Amino acid sequence: MSDLDRALAAADDGLDKSLERLFGLLKIPSISTDPAYRNGCREAADWLKRDLAALGFAAELRETPGHPIVLAKQPKPGGLNVLFYGHYDVQPVDPLDKWETPPFEPRIAEVAGRKIILGRGASDDKGQVMTFIEACRAWKAATGDLPVGVTLLIEGEEESGSVNLPPFIEDAKAELRADVALVCDTTMWAEGKPAITSSLRGLIYEEVTVKAANRDLHSGMYGGAARNPLHVLSAIVAALHDDDGRVTLPGFYDGVGETPEDVREQWRGLGLDADAFLSPIGLSQPAGERDRMVIEQIQSRPTCDVNGMWGGYIGAGAKTVIPAEAHAKISFRLVGDQDPAAIRRAFRAFVRARTPDDCSVDFIGHKGSRAIQLPFDSPALVKTRAALEAEWGVAPVTIGSGGSIPVVGDFKRVLGLDTLLVGFALDDDRIHSPNEKYDLESFRKGARSWIRILAALAA
Repeated sequence: MSDLDRALAAADDGLDKSLERLFGLLKIPSISTDPAYRNGCREAADWLKRDLAALGFAAELRETPGHPIVLAKQPKPGGLNVLFYGHYDVQPVDPLDKWETPPFEPRIAEVAGRKIILGRGASDDKGQVMTFIEACRAWKAATGDLPVGVTLLIEGEEESGSVNLPPFIEDAKAELRADVALVCDTTMWAEGKPAITSSLRGLIYEEVTVKAANRDLHSGMYGGAARNPLHVLSAIVAALHDDDGRVTLPGFYDGVGETPEDVREQWRGLGLDADAFLSPIGLSQPAGERDRMVIEQIQSRPTCDVNGMWGGYIGAGAKTVIPAEAHAKISFRLVGDQDPAAIRRAFRAFVRARTPDDCSVDFIGHKGSRAIQLPFDSPALVKTRAALEAEWGVAPVTIGSGGSIPVVGDFKRVLGLDTLLVGFALDDDRIHSPNEKYDLESFRKGARSWIRILAALAA
């Protein structure tokens, strides 16, 4: 029997105890955004510290201006070392009357033939964190050691903005040295179909104000002669895309690479066509680049979207004015090597060039972030893909995320680390909602998957 087989057997044999430990953590009300639960957050951090220390990790709490961070280490000098990230805080439980059972009294139920773990944090993120910790426990039980060096960084403020995490990573970067980062706060593609998130889109957010007259004007007296900032801004916004759905900013697509054809072929087989993706929200026609699949439009291609636009009178009834100002909030999702600063400059130049005489324009720029892309031929990605296929019996989907996960950017920017995002949540887990759940099979096979991934990375 190999060490890997012994570790897998240890996880299976210890499943009941693993669930007891998970339930112990789920019972702690660690709602980070509500000051009334400050003690619950510290209790959850202490619980994890004690559990990891009992496993042989050098575990401690690191204080922050907010909730403490759990840092636990067992390095492997000369071997591969991984940095694992998760969070122990949870979302508020409101509305409480929508919960079928109390949110901090976890239990196992059976729904449509599936056994599920019910309770706040079951999926986001305590259950996911514990899959990794239980994988480490199984390796220790089977062999007395871990196949790779492991550092765990488990924060308590992810659900309230992680405001204290970036400065902590900056200050502790020498302690957080590793070869690759692992994040579990993601989902599978579908039940029984694992996924590796290998890319995250970056973000730029701009606010634009176009001003014309020095006050709102009567449209009967001034209409036809005075500039209308809403007309001006609407024309600028309309010019941001061409008829094929491409963004028209000069240089916008600089740094946008092509997805390898074998990956695109894998995506074609996922069945995510326009009808499957858009019909549940009452739409039917994709609005992005015409020559791209829907799955490309939402994860591997850059975008420009108007998030809000207003000006003039928007109250009840009629008020015939030409507004003095018009406003818009516009975001760009970035991919590949797109440069946020260059795109911000291009956007502002684009707007200024289309702002006519008698009008002025002001900008408010919010923080930008680069996209994150793990190379498709990364050894860590290749090994993780093989490990997941061995556990689940199907090849995992390598996908991108249309959104951003700030900690992944911090790991790259501060620590120079690529991140593997592997999670076992499902889309129906009701995270952030009443009756949050985590499939029992996600928990069981999640731990087994991490056992295999650690072995594969060590090889």
